[in-house]
Amino acid sequence: MRQSIDWIQIRRDLHQIPEPGFKEYKTQAYLLEFLAQYPTNRMEVNTWRTGLLVKVKGTDPAKTIGYRTDMDGLPLTESTSYDFASKHPGFMHACGHDLHMTIALGILDHFVHHPIQDDLVFLFQPAEEGPGGAEPMLASNEFAMVRPDEIYALHIAPEYPVGTIALRSGVLFANTCEVNIDLKGTSGHAAYPHRANDMVVAAAHLVTQLQTIISRNVDPIESAVLSLGKLHVGTAENIIADSARLEGTIRSLSIASMDTVKRRIQDIVHGVATAFGAEGTVSWGSSYCQVFNHHKETEQFLQWTKEANPRIQVLECPPAMTGEDFGYFLKEIPGFLFWLGVQTPYSLHHPSIEPNEEAISVAINLMTQYLTFRGTHS
Repeated sequence: MRQSIDWIQIRRDLHQIPEPGFKEYKTQAYLLEFLAQYPTNRMEVNTWRTGLLVKVKGTDPAKTIGYRTDMDGLPLTESTSYDFASKHPGFMHACGHDLHMTIALGILDHFVHHPIQDDLVFLFQPAEEGPGGAEPMLASNEFAMVRPDEIYALHIAPEYPVGTIALRSGVLFANTCEVNIDLKGTSGHAAYPHRANDMVVAAAHLVTQLQTIISRNVDPIESAVLSLGKLHVGTAENIIADSARLEGTIRSLSIASMDTVKRRIQDIVHGVATAFGAEGTVSWGSSYCQVFNHHKETEQFLQWTKEANPRIQVLECPPAMTGEDFGYFLKEIPGFLFWLGVQTPYSLHHPSIEPNEEAISVAINLMTQYLTFRGTHS
């Protein structure tokens, strides 16, 4: 009899080594060491940058089923009560990727020992939090060799109880785009404002003007968000600032709304810069497409879960303004992503978030059963 694996300890090990996107070196090494326990005739392991693509061979494959997990942490100082807190100062697994990886390993472990007919490929994808690992992984030769015919993923949800999952057909997560705005004026002494061109004042006007875009330029039936999370301006209390930088994010549930918001940002920056005799430039950072759950696959999963797992509470949820680069996989491959309840009072990306670890076994059991159903044919 093979020794059982302590999945909670695996999660806690991973929680202690959060790393930024495309720098998940310790995480990749940990995963490779874990996978080394399995017989090589049952699976193939390939690396891609700091990620992994693991194929578990089926007994009589007619297709390949994909399961994706993300790997990276966030630039955040942890403030949990854990005695297994992050060992990497300034970084934390505050979005559940430590749980996501553990669940993927648990599903993989099951199918190494209990193969189904179809092939399975497990994608351990780096850089979900940024700059985005899904799109380049999709374009890689390594992915082409194991490209699945259908693909699935999950994301933890603090607001739902353990034993609950939530999803919907169509748009689940929003389109996202980072925006960076730079203003350039003229510095001077605080006592002589008429000899300078103050970017504190210009930036203040710009912030308030940008906040009119959603309320006055986006169709009220649509949904969009423009949040400015960072403003840097000035160096000292008695020096008039000659530059300002604003950084933020756009979220929308349609491409048309995203295009409208981006166009209006350009217009308003140009207008404010002209009004204050400044130079204004706009640049776009990383952007993610929407997570669009395919109707057929989503409805089949909903129906199957309700019939085969009556203990699981299944909710059909509204779309969320969160971003996830799993959407790039779903642009090309049918499948879905669902929310997994982990019941914690703190939100995703909060330094005190402590997901309920009981959700790990819930997800492993659910997805091993479902992938068995999907991968067994007469």
